[in-house]
Amino acid sequence: MVTTSELLYVLALQNAPKIGDITAKKLIAHCGSAKAVFDERPGSLQKINGIGRLVAQSVRNRENLLAAERELKFIEDNNICCSYFEDADYPYRLKHCVDGPVLLFSMGNVDFGGKKIISVVGTRRVTSYGKRFCERLIEELSPFDPIIVSGFAYGVDITAQKAALKNGLQTVGCLAHGLNQVYPKAHKRYVNEVEANGGFVTDFWSTSSPERENFLKRNRIIAGLSEATVVIESAEKGGGLVTADIAHSYNREVFAVPGRTEDRYSSGCNNLIKSQKAHILTSAADIAYVLGWHRELEGVNRPREKSSGKQKGVQVQLFADLDETEKRIYDFLHQNGRELLDIIALECELPVYKVSSTLLNMEMKGAIRPLPGKLFEAVN
Repeated sequence: MVTTSELLYVLALQNAPKIGDITAKKLIAHCGSAKAVFDERPGSLQKINGIGRLVAQSVRNRENLLAAERELKFIEDNNICCSYFEDADYPYRLKHCVDGPVLLFSMGNVDFGGKKIISVVGTRRVTSYGKRFCERLIEELSPFDPIIVSGFAYGVDITAQKAALKNGLQTVGCLAHGLNQVYPKAHKRYVNEVEANGGFVTDFWSTSSPERENFLKRNRIIAGLSEATVVIESAEKGGGLVTADIAHSYNREVFAVPGRTEDRYSSGCNNLIKSQKAHILTSAADIAYVLGWHRELEGVNRPREKSSGKQKGVQVQLFADLDETEKRIYDFLHQNGRELLDIIALECELPVYKVSSTLLNMEMKGAIRPLPGKLFEAVN
């Protein structure tokens, strides 16, 4: 655990202008500790690759330490837990994100250790269909006992977190402001129950208010904490898509609920699936299969696996539904096992764009399935 003395200097470094999480980690790694950064001469700091004169000078501003002292008092007075990025209790998935926060503040009973973690995001204007799907999905996931992470906002976020509580799951709200306030105020009535069954995390100080740019910044934490990000509903633009893009950049799995082309709040999800940034999500079984959870628990709406002679009948039926291009791809995957899209295109002598759209059609027909690592395999 970081000492109180070191925590003060970490906070001071966090408060320094022009220093974000990546630069702060670089300075700490070079100097050995946050305190050592403040003990170092500006001339020496500016020689560090990527630092420069302005950043080096901003560190030495005395206001950084004064502000840090005030924030440290708030932390101590309110029993805020601080996870330092070098501590053993720092969420290990977030630790692998280059822009993960230097400090993660939390309240409640947050414990990420050894747990399955899923982030659920989407529009604040969730439809009745999206709400029902979200509630059913989390009910189906409950036997796996995952932590449900979301942003505690209107719409999909609060639907997911309430469903988690209803099903006895831990849930964690990732906030875009300090832990001294609740936003939106209408959700204040859920705070005690969430804290008793998970809690809240943020990398923002008590002086931070819920500004628009803060919501975009906190999305990296929602994506970074979890094994996979689920987008329930989204328009063509929105915070849920930002979170999905970040998760994709972290090489985490992304799932999206498909919808009708004319539905406004399905367009974002459909685009994620079309661009192969997300797996099609129709039930909890899709998540369990892609993440390998289905091996741990029997009888939870599992996808059909290789076993009985009955499967051969399924294969015959599949072939009846496939066109010539789909049959060529299916034959290749059936004979060679799981493969990457580029390899499928090369071996089947087809353009990548055509293989991409064909695989999507085949997935919807149940002929192939996507796997972790952007692989595909035939359903035998």
